[in-house]
Amino acid sequence: EKDELIRSLESDRVIMDQERETLSQALSDVRLKAQAIEIEISRLQGELRTRDATEAHLVEYELRFGHREAAETGLARIQTRIERLGPINLVALDEYQKELERKAELDHQHAELTEALETLEDAIRTIDRETRSLFRNTFDAINQSFGQIFPQLFGGGEAWLMLTDEDLLSTGVTIMARPPGKRNSSIYLLSGGEKALTALSLVFAIFQLNPAPFCLLDEVDAPLDDANVGRYADAVAKMSKSVQFIYITHNKIAMERAEQLMGVTMSEPGVSRLVSVDIERAVELATTE
Repeated sequence: EKDELIRSLESDRVIMDQERETLSQALSDVRLKAQAIEIEISRLQGELRTRDATEAHLVEYELRFGHREAAETGLARIQTRIERLGPINLVALDEYQKELERKAELDHQHAELTEALETLEDAIRTIDRETRSLFRNTFDAINQSFGQIFPQLFGGGEAWLMLTDEDLLSTGVTIMARPPGKRNSSIYLLSGGEKALTALSLVFAIFQLNPAPFCLLDEVDAPLDDANVGRYADAVAKMSKSVQFIYITHNKIAMERAEQLMGVTMSEPGVSRLVSVDIERAVELATTE
């Protein structure tokens, strides 16, 4: 259940990262539009100030020009300036009002996007914190169980798990295993049988933390000698109290430790038959006879 919760949290975190990127892009677009609107508003205000004729301006012109010639000269000068300004935008006020309304709407969207982005970032931080905690607890529990099961399968030695990075969200896991009498620096220096037992130790450690209904093992004892097969069979028998094991094997020692055997025989050419044997029942019949 913890593993499923970790995967679910990681999946939620990836989805929220994608949503955060989308919201960030939308927020950037809104900011650009708002900036363009502010520039347009500033231009329109300047144009209105340039063309507006208030009462104060009329009084000022009346005091400045005392006779007709001076007034006509001033009027001609003003007309020349107006002509230089070009055609008058009669809908500037309406455009200004529309731009103000649009800016208000964009400001509202900007506030909503900012709030949503902050909410997502808070959720991501919470998920990261819970994921780190779950990963650390799970890692420590498996590491401890791995260090206990490994010596049981090997008859000694030591094994542990190492993190490759300090960041628990991106770190990898390295397996360190040293069978009795060896000081190897990597599991790649182990033999095939030693690697198989090391992998079994880790699998059994995970099953101790979170047992599954059943476990299927296919020819895992093939590279093992008789002594190691015996320890492997003992570990399977011990773990079978909480997990049902189904293992495929051709080893006699492993077969002897099984509770029930199932095999395929071909008594007639081209005709296969499935044969099932209950070991306890077979022992009782053999003893009775």
